[in-house]
Amino acid sequence: MMHISEPNQEQQVTPIWRQAFRPFFLFACIFSILSISAWALVQAGELYFMPYGGVTFWHAHEMLFGFVAAIIVGFLLTAVQNWTGLRATHGKPLMVLVTLWLVARVLMFLDIFTLQWITAAFDMSFLLLAAYFMAKLVLKVKQYRNLIFVPILLLLATANLFTHLFVITGEMHFYTQGMYSTVMIITLIMTVIAGRVFPMFTANGTQTKKVDNLAWLEKSVIGLTALIMLIHFFGLQQRLSSNLMVLLFALCGLTHFIRTTRWRPQVTFKTPLVWSLHLAYWFIPISFLLFALHYAGVNLSTSNALHGLTAGAMSSLILAMVARISLGHSGRPLTPHWIMKYAFSLIVIAGIVRLISPIIPTYLGFNLNVLSAVIWAIAFSIYVVIYAPILTSPRPDGKSG
Repeated sequence: MMHISEPNQEQQVTPIWRQAFRPFFLFACIFSILSISAWALVQAGELYFMPYGGVTFWHAHEMLFGFVAAIIVGFLLTAVQNWTGLRATHGKPLMVLVTLWLVARVLMFLDIFTLQWITAAFDMSFLLLAAYFMAKLVLKVKQYRNLIFVPILLLLATANLFTHLFVITGEMHFYTQGMYSTVMIITLIMTVIAGRVFPMFTANGTQTKKVDNLAWLEKSVIGLTALIMLIHFFGLQQRLSSNLMVLLFALCGLTHFIRTTRWRPQVTFKTPLVWSLHLAYWFIPISFLLFALHYAGVNLSTSNALHGLTAGAMSSLILAMVARISLGHSGRPLTPHWIMKYAFSLIVIAGIVRLISPIIPTYLGFNLNVLSAVIWAIAFSIYVVIYAPILTSPRPDGKSG
C-alpha cells in the first residue's frame, strides 16, 4: 500500500523539502556547529551573551532540543514512510515544521520576549506537531508497533516543558528533572532503534551472518533503560536509596554491554558506516557504569556520566546515523566519502575527551572541555561540507524522497 507522490508532483517540490531528513539533518548539524563553537568561546572567556535562561541553560537545552531533537524528528519522519508505506511529511507541512524549529532557536538565542511562555510555546509546539504528523500515518495503517515513538515524542515535549518551567519559575528541580529526563528519554530512543537496526546493518555491511536478538536480553535492556528514564522523568532519583540506584544502573549497563558484545563489533573494523555505530553505542554502558559508581560513593559527578551519554553516545551515534541515512534515503550507494572515517573518529575522540576532562586537574580539565568542543565542531563540519550537496539535490534514481 504505497501512496507515494507521482514523479511530476515530486519535481514541483524543491529537493530539500522532499523528505524530513534533508532539512533537519542539514540545518540541525549547522546549528550544532554554531552552538558548540559559541559554547567553546564562552568557556574560553572570549564571548559573552545572555540568551534565554542564561548561557549554561542555553547550551544544555539547545544541544538537546535544538540539535538532538531535530535529528530525531528528521529520522522518525523519514523512517515512518518505510514503516507505513505512506508518503511522509514533505513540502509545505515540512516547511511549517522546520520554521517552528527555527523560530524557537532564534527566540532562545535572543530572548526577545519578556513573556517567556511565548518562547516556551514555540519550542514545545515543534515536538507536538512532529508527534501529530507521525501518529497520523501510523494510525492510518494500524501499525501499532511503531506507535511507541509517538508517546516518546510527547514525553520529550513534556521534559522540555520542565526545562522552561525552570526559567519561568526559577525552581531548580525543574531544570534537573527536565534535562536529566530528556537525556534518558533520548537514551531509550537510541536503545530501541539500535536493537532494530544494528544487527541488520552489521550483517549487510560486513557480509556476515546476522545475529538474532535474544528476546530476554532485549526486554531486559529496554525495560531497565525505560525504568531509569521514568525515575528521572518523575524526579525520583534523589528519593530512592543509593543502593537501589547502583543496582539499577549496574544491571542496565551490564545488559547494554552484553548486547553490544553480541553484535560482534570485531567484524566491523573495515566498514566505517558500521564500526562508527558500534563505537557510539559503547558510550551507553560506560556512562551507566559511571552513574553506578557515583551512587556507590565514588567521586564522580552525575554531570560527568551525563556527558558520556550526550557528548559521547548521542553525538557519535547521530553522526554515524545521519551519514548512513543521508546516503540510503537519497538513493545513493552506502559508500561514504573517504574523509568521513576521520569525522567518525574525531567525534568519538571528542566524546572521550569530554568524558575524562572532569578527572583532570581543574585548569587542564577546563581546556579539555574547549578542546572537546573544537574537535566536535570539526567532525560535524566535515559532515556538512560533504553532505550538503546530497541533502539539497534530487535522488539520482528520480524516486520520491
